[in-house]
Amino acid sequence: MWRLPKSRSGSFSSQSSAGEQQEQRQQQLQEISVNVGGVRLSLRPDVLNRFPESRLAELANCPSRSFDLISSLCDDYDPCRREFYFDRDPDSFKCIVEVYYFGEVHMKRGICPICFIKEMEFWKIDLGLLDECCKSNLSEKEEELAEIADKVRLLLDDLDGLDGEPDGPKRWQKLLWRLMEKPESSLAARVVAVVSFLFILLSSVVMCLGTIPDLQVEDSEGNRAEHPTLDAIETACIGWFTVEFGLRLASAPSKVRFALSFMNAVDFLAIMPFYIVLTLTYLGTAVMELANVQQAVQALRIMRVARIFKLARHSSGLQTLTYALKRSFKELGLLLMYMGVGIFVFSALGYTMEQSHPETLFRSIPQSFWWAIITMTTVGYGDIYPKTTLGRCNAAISFLCGVIAIALPIHPIINNFVIYYNKQKVLETAARHELELMELQSLELAPGGGPRRLDAPWEGTMRISRSDTHIPLLTGAHATVAKKRSVS
Repeated sequence: MWRLPKSRSGSFSSQSSAGEQQEQRQQQLQEISVNVGGVRLSLRPDVLNRFPESRLAELANCPSRSFDLISSLCDDYDPCRREFYFDRDPDSFKCIVEVYYFGEVHMKRGICPICFIKEMEFWKIDLGLLDECCKSNLSEKEEELAEIADKVRLLLDDLDGLDGEPDGPKRWQKLLWRLMEKPESSLAARVVAVVSFLFILLSSVVMCLGTIPDLQVEDSEGNRAEHPTLDAIETACIGWFTVEFGLRLASAPSKVRFALSFMNAVDFLAIMPFYIVLTLTYLGTAVMELANVQQAVQALRIMRVARIFKLARHSSGLQTLTYALKRSFKELGLLLMYMGVGIFVFSALGYTMEQSHPETLFRSIPQSFWWAIITMTTVGYGDIYPKTTLGRCNAAISFLCGVIAIALPIHPIINNFVIYYNKQKVLETAARHELELMELQSLELAPGGGPRRLDAPWEGTMRISRSDTHIPLLTGAHATVAKKRSVS
C-alpha cells in the first residue's frame, strides 16, 4: 500500500500565496489518475470541474500537499504519480464517470440498482442525473425490497412467541388469531387449516351429490328434497364454518379491516344462505305463500357455490391466479373490446346475408349475437347456423377473427402469472435469508471475546446485513423476536 509522506514542520506555512496559486494552475493542466478496484483511468481536471461538487472534482482541486484532505476523499494516494486509489465497484464507476462527458448517468444491465445508488452517493453525483429508464428499474427494486421487508415482518409475527404478553384478554385474542389465521405458527394452527380445507371439500361434494335425483327423497307434499344424511352433513359443515368465522371475527385485531376483506366477505356469503333458508322455512310460511318460499329457498341454495372460493384462502396457486388476472385487466379489456366489435359486425352481416333465405334462423340482429358469440369463441352448438353461401363465408371469417382475438392477450396473461409466481418464490427465499442474517448477527461475540450473555443489553435497532442493501426492520418487539430465535 502506498503511504502518504510526512510533512516537515513549518515547510508549508512558509510558502507564499502566489506559489499556491501557481501550483493550482499547474494542477488544472495536469491529468489525474484514478484507480478504482484495479481499473485505472486518466481524467482531465477541466472535465471533472463540470460538476464541482463531485468527489473527483474535489480531488482534482486539492493541493498536492493537503494529505489530510486527500485521505478523507480516497482510500490511498500516490503523490509521485498523482494517482488516487478507491476500493469501490469498477463496473459502477464506468457508468458514473460518463456523467462528466454526457451530463447523465446510465446504469448497465447486471448492476444492482440499490448498490448503484450507493455508488452515486459516494462519488457525490446528484441522483437527478440518472436516466429515466434507470429510475424505473430503481423504483421496481425499491418495491421489491419493501415487499421483502413486509414478508420479514410477517415471518417475525408468525414466529413471535407469547412469553412477553401479560395474562389477560389481549393474550388470548392474539393466541386465537394466530391459531385461526397463521397456519405456520404452530402444529395446532396447521391442524385447524387442514380441517377447514377438508370441510370445504366435503361441503362442495355434498352440494353436488344433493342434486342427483337418485339420492333425493320426497317430502310429505311430494316435492323432491335432499337426503336427510346429506342434509345432516351440510348442517355440520355450516356449523364448522360458523364457528370458524365467529372465532376469527372475535380475535381480529381490526374489526373494520376484517369486514372489508374480500375473503372474509366470501366466508360470510358461504354461510348466510343456510340461515336465510332456515328462517324462510320455519317463519316465512306465516307471511308468504309456500310456493314463493320454495322459490326463494331454491334461489338461495344456488349461492352455496360461493363456498368453493374459500379454497383460495388455503391455496397459494389460486391467489397467484387471482393476482395475475388483476394485473391483466388491460389485456382482458382489450379482449372484450375486440370480441364486442366482432360480435356486432359479424352478427349484422349474418342477419343481412341470411334474411333472404326462406328457412333462415337469423330472425333479428340481437338474436344473431348468440350465433356470433358461439362462433367467435369456437364453441358452435349448432342450434343456429347460416344456410347461404355468403353467410357461410361470413361464418368462416368470424371464426378466424375470433381465434386471433382470443389468442392475442393470452401470452401477456400467462406472462403475468409466471412473473408473479416466480417473484413470490424469490421474495420468500430472500425474506428467509434476511432472517438467517439476523440470527447470525444476534450471535456475535461479546467485546470480551466470549459469547454474548442473554442478559446483555441489545441494540434498539438491529441491522439485518452489512451490505449496502440492508433493510433496517427490527425495532422494539421485532428485535426481541430475533433474539429469542437465536437463543433457541
